[in-house]
Amino acid sequence: MSHRPSSGLAAVSTALLAMSRHLEVRDVLKTIVVSARELLDAEYAALGVPDDHGGFAQFVVDGVSDEQWKAIGPLPRQHGILAAMLHKAEPERLADVREDPRFEGWPDAHPEMSDFLGLPVRDGDETLGALFLANKRCPRVTGGCGFTAEDEELLSILAQHAAIALTNARLYERSRELTIAEERSRLAHELHDAVSQKLFSLRLTAQAAAALVDRDPARAKGELQQVAALAAEAADELRAAVVELRPAALDEDGLVHTLRTHVQVLDRAHTAASVTFESTGTRALPAAQEEAVLRVAQEALHNALRHADAEHVTVALTRAGQGARLTVTDDGKGFDPRTVRSAGRHLGLVSMRDRAGGVGGSLTVTSARGEGTTIEMEVPGG
Repeated sequence: MSHRPSSGLAAVSTALLAMSRHLEVRDVLKTIVVSARELLDAEYAALGVPDDHGGFAQFVVDGVSDEQWKAIGPLPRQHGILAAMLHKAEPERLADVREDPRFEGWPDAHPEMSDFLGLPVRDGDETLGALFLANKRCPRVTGGCGFTAEDEELLSILAQHAAIALTNARLYERSRELTIAEERSRLAHELHDAVSQKLFSLRLTAQAAAALVDRDPARAKGELQQVAALAAEAADELRAAVVELRPAALDEDGLVHTLRTHVQVLDRAHTAASVTFESTGTRALPAAQEEAVLRVAQEALHNALRHADAEHVTVALTRAGQGARLTVTDDGKGFDPRTVRSAGRHLGLVSMRDRAGGVGGSLTVTSARGEGTTIEMEVPGG
C-alpha cells in the first residue's frame, strides 16, 4: 500500500494548482519537482533543463539536502539515462537504474538510487526538460518495489501541464525583458535626441569662450553666460527624462484605475489565489505620492503571491485626511519580521519603507507565522 497521502484526480489537481501559482521560471521548475515527488511518493525528484553545450542550464532537485547537493559537485552532463530522457518522447520506467546498460555511475556523494521513472517535458517537438523520479517509498516485499503503470500515467499528465506552466513562465519573463529593453531603448533615444544636442552646444560654446578670454573678455563673458544657460537646459532635459520613468498609466488613468487594473491582471494570472481591490473616498495625490503608493502596492502583492502562499489578497485604497491609506492584506503563511531582518532578507520591506518615507509617508507591517500579513502605507496628500 502506498504512503501517498492522496491519489488520482485530487492529487493531480493539487499539483497543477501549485504550479499555477508562479510566473517565474525558477519557481515553476521547483514547484514541478516538488509536486512530482509528492504526487508519486518518491524519495528523490529532479528536473533538468538542457543547454546547447551538452550540459544543463538548470537542474532542480528535491529530496537532496543543500549539503548533499554541494558535496555532489557540478551539474551533471547530458549522458546515460539523462541524455536518453532528452532525446525520446516516451517515459522510462526501470526496476533498478544501476543495472541499465546506459548507467554510467554517479559521484561519491550522490545518494543511492534504484527504481527509476523518467520522462521528457515537451512543448510540441521541443524538449523543455526531463523529469526524473527515484526510489518509490512503499513497503519492500519479496520481488522488490517500484513505480507502477499508474505512476507513469500520473507523471505523464503532470508533465503535460508542467510544459504549459514552464512555457507560460518563459513567455512572462521574456515579455518582462522586452518591456524593460523597450523602455531602455526609448529612454536612450530621448536622451540622445534631447540631451546630447545640448551637451554638444555646451562644448562648442565653452570652446568659443576659452578662445575669447584674452582678446575679447566682454564677449567671452557672454559666451560663459550661454554656457550656464545651456547647462541648465541640459539638466532640465535629464530631469524630464527621469520623470518619464513614472508609469504612464498613472498620468493617463490615475492611481485608482491603475491599481484596479493591476489587481485584475494579477487575479487572472494567479488562479490559485483571489486578488481583489476596493477604493472609497480617495482623491488625487501629488504625482510622487501616487507613484510611491503604486510601487509599494506592487511590491506587497508580489510578496503575497510569490512568498506567502496566500489564497486571498485584498488591496484597499481609502482616504486618510488630506492623503490616502493603502492596505494590502493576505491570508498567507505570514512571517516574523524580526526573523526576516536577522536573516538578511527583507522581502522588499526596506524599499517599501524608503518609498513611503521619501514622500513624507509611513509604512506599517503586521505579520506573524500562520496569521497572514498586512502592509499599511499612509501618505499626507498635498
